[in-house]
Amino acid sequence: MFDVYVIYNRQAGKIYIGQTANIDKRMQEHNQHTFKGFTARFQGSWELIFKESTATRSEALKREKQLKSFRGREFVKTFIPG
Repeated sequence: MFDVYVIYNRQAGKIYIGQTANIDKRMQEHNQHTFKGFTARFQGSWELIFKESTATRSEALKREKQLKSFRGREFVKTFIPG
């Protein structure tokens, strides 16, 4: 089982879209800034605003790519709180 997820940093006003086999571990990595990359650059906490499970990594990668497209990002923005 693989999860495609969207996290939001309210302080920075940024979203991140990714996929993982262990969402709890990945959220901890994002919030402790041990996951090097885009999210490590921003102060504040990341909150999970969307998650979708898939059976395989290839399905998760395909869905991640869809969510990163223009139409996908418009869909994702509907989950941003307040």
